[in-house]
Amino acid sequence: MNYSPEVTAYIIQKYEDNPSRETVNALAEELQKTPKSIIGKLSREGVYRRSVYKTKTGESPVTKEQLVRDIEDVLGFGGEALAGLEKAPKLVLKQLRDSLV
Repeated sequence: MNYSPEVTAYIIQKYEDNPSRETVNALAEELQKTPKSIIGKLSREGVYRRSVYKTKTGESPVTKEQLVRDIEDVLGFGGEALAGLEKAPKLVLKQLRDSLV
């Protein structure tokens, strides 16, 4: 699965014009390669950008543990001062953190 310098430049240009999974799939079909092969080549060339996971509300995901740490920071407590609070519902933790900020 070697790529010539011309093909590599072509792949990079196409991907930089539209960095999406659809572009990867189109390149794979056009060049008769697998999408994994195209992604691997783009990764080795340093141009592939992994898609970032977002929640249903469009926010970046945050863990309950991180929410508890944020609350501890706002309240000025040391680490593990609120141990066990991460068992509360995530929505409650978000509301508590947001009300303290």
